[in-house]
Amino acid sequence: MSDVPTVHLVDDDASFLTAMTRLLRSSGFCVSPWVSPVAFLGDVSPHARGCVVIDLEMPELNGFEVQSELARARIAMPVIFLTGQGTVTTTVRAMRGGASDFLEKCAAKEEVLAAIGAALDRDASRHTERLRAHELSSRFERLTQREREVLAQVVLGKMNKEIAATLGIHERTVKLHRTAITTKIGVHSVAELVLLTQESGLLEPESAIFP
Repeated sequence: MSDVPTVHLVDDDASFLTAMTRLLRSSGFCVSPWVSPVAFLGDVSPHARGCVVIDLEMPELNGFEVQSELARARIAMPVIFLTGQGTVTTTVRAMRGGASDFLEKCAAKEEVLAAIGAALDRDASRHTERLRAHELSSRFERLTQREREVLAQVVLGKMNKEIAATLGIHERTVKLHRTAITTKIGVHSVAELVLLTQESGLLEPESAIFP
């Protein structure tokens, strides 16, 4: 399955699937149509980009079951329900399950296209956040164990002399470790270091003290 942001259409109605695929492709979207939800789930991966547009009632698995399987597999693409059998109850259930939107098949094409566009924007934003988290994590992974110990003291607002006493090392060694930390993380101030340490998940916000 391609890494290109794709609209994954899942509907057992072959004629509707064909018509919707044509509409979306003519509107500039990359589309992957699936008449079988089981086949779709067997092919999709957590790295897939785009959104999923699914029918509610299908013979193999219904839309809610597909939604649950995607969540279980940690596939974070936004889900849009596009069905001819929607009710208030099913709409609420879908949205509580994290659906991006719930539309009737009779909805105006402009509404459908807008919902898909919004879902793809949401996926793009999540993708950027994931890349940012991965890049940030890789920076902190470069730190040695001792540098991590010094970092833990720095973000608490400790001075070099205090850190040296706590860790049982020379103050000059603390300075060398601090230089290595800021170089590897790519920051120029303690404030930046604290913020990135919080963002990386290595520090609880309430633990940080800005000197």
